[in-house]
Amino acid sequence: MKYKTYLLFGAPGAGKGTQGKILGTVPGFVHVASGDLFRSLDPQSEAGKIFREYADRGQLVPDDFTVRLWGHHIQRLIEARRFDPDKDYLLLDGIPRNTHQAELMDPHMHVMKLIHLTAGGSRDAVIQRLKLRSLREGRSDDKSEQVINKRMEVYQNETVPLLKHFPDSLRLDVNALQTPIEVTRDILTGICANGNFIPPKP
Repeated sequence: MKYKTYLLFGAPGAGKGTQGKILGTVPGFVHVASGDLFRSLDPQSEAGKIFREYADRGQLVPDDFTVRLWGHHIQRLIEARRFDPDKDYLLLDGIPRNTHQAELMDPHMHVMKLIHLTAGGSRDAVIQRLKLRSLREGRSDDKSEQVINKRMEVYQNETVPLLKHFPDSLRLDVNALQTPIEVTRDILTGICANGNFIPPKP
């Protein structure tokens, strides 16, 4: 079946994780972040070693591996009754990350909106925000400026073209330079328009 899905996109440091966590508390949303999914892997397991090898170089994990891991995770959520495909909406953060991943996932997604967090500012400012996040959250993929630059390069080369994979009518651009609550407000206003998002009744 196809899951009703909202996709959350934005460059490194745009606030995808923050918005994903906030929106994940809204009844009817089930937030799934690929980054959290990978970081929860046992580092000594085969899957954990594959992820760390790529993440430490600022590169994307192979597409087939990523999509397979995502599919297994969704099935576990369904079996645990944490996600009801008939009632709930998936909020995907960080997946798909390129056109090939999207093509692999298309049979399983009914995309409602593509939420695109746009952020201006200088490259140096973005790097400093990511380094600060590394200190707060202990994320190894943010600690090195070289790795950060590689992640930004990968985003421009592989993820930005993905925006063209989906119809323009599905795209919702939101200014990520606002306060988190203002960004959340604009996202909810945009997705609730025309009955796109119908939260479950209490």
